[in-house]
Amino acid sequence: MNEIISTTILLILIMDPLGNLPIFMSVLKHLHPKRRVIVLMREMIIALIIMVLFLLVGEKTLSLLDLKSETVSISGGIILFLIAIKMIFPNMKENEELMNQSEPFLVPLAIPLVAGPSLLATLMLLSHQYSHQVSSLLISLLLAWGSTMMILLSSGTFLKFLGTNGVHALERLMGLILIMLSTQMFLDGMTAWFKI
Repeated sequence: MNEIISTTILLILIMDPLGNLPIFMSVLKHLHPKRRVIVLMREMIIALIIMVLFLLVGEKTLSLLDLKSETVSISGGIILFLIAIKMIFPNMKENEELMNQSEPFLVPLAIPLVAGPSLLATLMLLSHQYSHQVSSLLISLLLAWGSTMMILLSSGTFLKFLGTNGVHALERLMGLILIMLSTQMFLDGMTAWFKI
């Protein structure tokens, strides 16, 4: 149960729904409210299908490449650390480019904002690291996806309550938590490596 909770939190932090709120709002602002909900749900379902696919084939892919779990843990820690740095120091130019688009399909909402390369890489790493607990990972993924969906569907309320500055501050806080998680993953991998 603890593993499901910690994995769910990890996946929510990488999906970064609060950090993506302003981008989602800007990309969908020109749509009618009913159409906005339909587009958002469609993009989230597409993202879920892609994420589940990566979760299910990730272990086989990494086994095919003959990678040890220690290597996966160390590289996973490095990847998560880089994601966290990006959350704390976001690229504003990249965000502006994502906002200047018509009705989205697949890009940029499903990919890369929800199911980004970092999340897909993490799912592959987790499926390799916990190859006998795929059902638990799937539950964690569904919980994280559901939480992200709920946050994005109530984006207007969140932005009114927190304000743009509040959302940015919360994203940076989540980035700091992710740095701690990535460091722990890296240290676990290093410890296991030196025990070999």
